[in-house]
Amino acid sequence: MTPRPDDLARLVGDEDRDTAAQRLRDAYATGHLTHEEMDERLDQVLTARTHGDLAVPLAALPDEDTGATTTIGAATGRIKRRGAWRVPRSLKVESAFGRVRLDLSKAIIEHPVVAIELQVGTGQAKIIVPRDAVVDIEGLHTGLKDARYTPRRPARPGGPEIRITGTMGLGRLKIRHARR
Repeated sequence: MTPRPDDLARLVGDEDRDTAAQRLRDAYATGHLTHEEMDERLDQVLTARTHGDLAVPLAALPDEDTGATTTIGAATGRIKRRGAWRVPRSLKVESAFGRVRLDLSKAIIEHPVVAIELQVGTGQAKIIVPRDAVVDIEGLHTGLKDARYTPRRPARPGGPEIRITGTMGLGRLKIRHARR
């Protein structure tokens, strides 16, 4: 799809630059760019002011791999992830009856934005996010009980953005920031 001229003139933000820089790193890692090309294009990305400025260093790169959604699920029982587990860019969690606990405080988060889709019927879900994470629950639909989340100011800028969407049936979602 070709971007419209209006889109090329729009200003870019830090998230746009981070996404473009990640595409360059991915292209370098797969051998599509030399080290010199990577450095040159990365400099262009970091100084880009508009989407048109970003289009130049991203030209001729392979199509962006949005990454397949990783799905974890259980009909009954517990779903638990903790410790140094690798968090995919897009994670879908399905649980009909049971508890979900995702601890991202020590997880390896390589993407500036992580999308977590919850499909929980009956049961509770608890998500512990890093201290400096920004959490967005706008796309989450709750049934019987509302989600419990108190936003906090990030201790350091540059933390990951965790976007939580999906449906919580009869259970409650609790989100808290890690203490350390």
